[in-house]
Amino acid sequence: MHPNTLLTDVESDAILELRHAMHREPELSNHEVKTQTRILAMLDRFGLTGAHVFHNTGIYVDIVGGASGEGRSIAVRGDIDALPIHETRDDLPYRSQVPGVMHACGHDMHGSIALGAALAFHRMRDNFAGKVRVFFHPAEEAEPVGGRSIEKDGLLDGFDHAVGFHVSPDMAAGTFGAREGPVAKSSDEFRLAITGTISHGAMPYKGVDAIAIAAAFINEVQKVVSREMPPEDCAVVTVGIIHGGEANNIICPSVVLEGTIRTKSTERRPLLSQRVCDIAAGVATMHRGQADCVISDGGPPVTNDPELVERFRQLVCETVGKDHFREVKMMEGSDDFGFYSARVPAIYFLFGSREPGNESGLHTPTFGASDSLLIPTTELTIKYCWSLLNRGTVQHADQRHAGE
Repeated sequence: MHPNTLLTDVESDAILELRHAMHREPELSNHEVKTQTRILAMLDRFGLTGAHVFHNTGIYVDIVGGASGEGRSIAVRGDIDALPIHETRDDLPYRSQVPGVMHACGHDMHGSIALGAALAFHRMRDNFAGKVRVFFHPAEEAEPVGGRSIEKDGLLDGFDHAVGFHVSPDMAAGTFGAREGPVAKSSDEFRLAITGTISHGAMPYKGVDAIAIAAAFINEVQKVVSREMPPEDCAVVTVGIIHGGEANNIICPSVVLEGTIRTKSTERRPLLSQRVCDIAAGVATMHRGQADCVISDGGPPVTNDPELVERFRQLVCETVGKDHFREVKMMEGSDDFGFYSARVPAIYFLFGSREPGNESGLHTPTFGASDSLLIPTTELTIKYCWSLLNRGTVQHADQRHAGE
């Protein structure tokens, strides 16, 4: 191992091995069975035993420090699920071998970085006090999301901090970014069943048109955002699915709509969901129909602790360079890391991947990110977690293991 690195060559090889294997054999949310088996085998290869299963297809492993002193507990998350997208990057030697499934959101990288952190802290366990819990987190992309098991099973009880990360094709490769406060929005879902009365299409007055009620709802529900929510909440209500009607000459008796509700405001999140249901009930009553609105609780907003962000900024500036830190904008999407940041002070940082050949956005069939990002990002993650454990730098650990 080079004196200025934190990972041995064997550990670095393992990180790349896992990335390539996950990318070749991607698995959808709640089906990460091969991925789970593969990660357990790699941990065992390095003598890191005692891993626990959570959410059926997830893993977490604890590395307990053997040094004396005040112990602190840090959680590190790397998600591992893929997306139902067919990869079209034929230039990648490790491209997906599963038709219609690919790692279009970089979770193959996130899981590999988490592996590197686990291996490094396991090797350095005699040099720190406290505990590092590394999560190989399943089902970030689809319900039932893995984050809900973090909350339900109390897997962060007693922890001091949580660290998450995500690749960003909007940032140049080699840069890192974070922001204080809200980073990603909450994501709740609604299902609205509208009931009317069937009649002949030529005699609409003899029925109650569920399609007309649905159309009125779609128009009115947007006023909740534009007229009732502060602009800084970044609230969004989207109707993504609508089903109804059997023939063009029949007044439709039932319509089902499904959509998402998003906001960065923890305080007004319940109100926003309630108002969606209120609008549905009001519109249905006005048109002599009925509405049954069900809200499915998604993940809370991802919120960064200001002190942790400042510590991260300082670390990037000191170790990578001032010109490599970015004050990022709030993300438009959501992430179930919000279940972590709702429990303990947390940071969710971004690492850039944009460079020639890798300009495509997340959740696209041409998304890609270079292997060269993995080791620097893993080492930065290790240094950052070390600083949280020891309220200092990782310099001493570097020196003690320089000859390995």
